[in-house]
Amino acid sequence: MNSTESDPLISIVICTHNRATYLGKAMASALDQDVPAADYELIVVDNCSTDDTAQVCKSFAEPNLRYVFEGRLGLCHARNAGWKAARGRYVAYLDDDAIAEPGWLAAIGEAFAVEPTPGVVGGKVDPIWEGPRPGWLPDSIACSLTIVDWPGGPKLIPDVRVEWLVGANMAMPKALLEQVGGFDPRLDRIGTNMLSGGDVFLQKQIIEHGHPCYYHPRMAVRHLVSHARLEKRWFTKRYYWQGISDAVMELIVERPSALGRLRSALARTGRLFAKPRDLWNLIIDSDDPQRFERRCFTLIAVGHIIGLLGAARA
Repeated sequence: MNSTESDPLISIVICTHNRATYLGKAMASALDQDVPAADYELIVVDNCSTDDTAQVCKSFAEPNLRYVFEGRLGLCHARNAGWKAARGRYVAYLDDDAIAEPGWLAAIGEAFAVEPTPGVVGGKVDPIWEGPRPGWLPDSIACSLTIVDWPGGPKLIPDVRVEWLVGANMAMPKALLEQVGGFDPRLDRIGTNMLSGGDVFLQKQIIEHGHPCYYHPRMAVRHLVSHARLEKRWFTKRYYWQGISDAVMELIVERPSALGRLRSALARTGRLFAKPRDLWNLIIDSDDPQRFERRCFTLIAVGHIIGLLGAARA
């Protein structure tokens, strides 16, 4: 990796909101990478925190560390503030409850050196289980915990509906972020809601601009799975909000009229009621992994309908 005399090659951005308990470990893992300090900088974007986030940042006496306060609540606002403040050619995002593995930063440089040059790169995300994994949790649902381990080694990802990268561990050129307009603030978490999809939507935009996505497993991090995320109610809420997020993306891309929204919602409602067995799974609790999987996927459909009928704004 090479940087100019004045600017680093990579700007690491950690966006945080009231996660001071975890933030220090994330920062330490980013600053302990085995590359020259001149090649990278770390930007911590404090998104309206009311805890000890600022004090945690001050405890790191690092010349290549910068603290940025973003007063508009929302993950996409924070991510956009990060890349706009970045001085590096590439912007790499790391979650505030994640830990970058040794070699993570070097792997980002390797990924951008492949041909054709990727527009966005990302890597493996292993879970740090804060409690035992429940027996009712199938792999197809566990992926919503930001677990990423695609088979086949380093590779291009042509279709993010099949395999995707995650905002907890991905990087892209700053110039390309400027070109596509960054992360859409209508998506991803704002306060207590569980909107999502801003990272995948950005990947779709980058692909539409003619730049491939690239998966590099050595660009690896570990990501916390807290006790709160090991309960069924967290997953049912997460998948309902996935449906809302899908509705927002539909509105952004297709821009339907009010009548078009209603027609789409009615069509989806018809398909939903054509599967009474899936609706029954919404009522009856079960520890069977397959039934819980169907329950979560049905909640996506419900959330999408509710989003189209008014809950989604775009």
